[in-house]
Amino acid sequence: MKVILKHDSGLTKEVKKGFSWTFFFFGLFVPLIRGDLKWAAIMFALQLLTATFTFGIGAFVVSLIFAFTYNKIYIKDLLEKGYKPAEEFEEAVAIYING
Repeated sequence: MKVILKHDSGLTKEVKKGFSWTFFFFGLFVPLIRGDLKWAAIMFALQLLTATFTFGIGAFVVSLIFAFTYNKIYIKDLLEKGYKPAEEFEEAVAIYING
């Protein structure tokens, strides 16, 4: 299921709700390509920290956790930046995510 968010400036973002297959396969490149530098830095720091103490396995675990949560985090950040749901259905999803 996809959520369409519109900004007053005319920009539109379409974000999938749920598990992020793109993050699962491409990791840190996803927030970098989306321009989400804050979460890219947080994920990089967590992966680096956990990989240091677990011989790399911790970085995979962090990536797996973020694959389940990143789309929700990204939608929430877009809503905080002033994006609004395009339709009533998306508004209900946005309330669910913020709820």
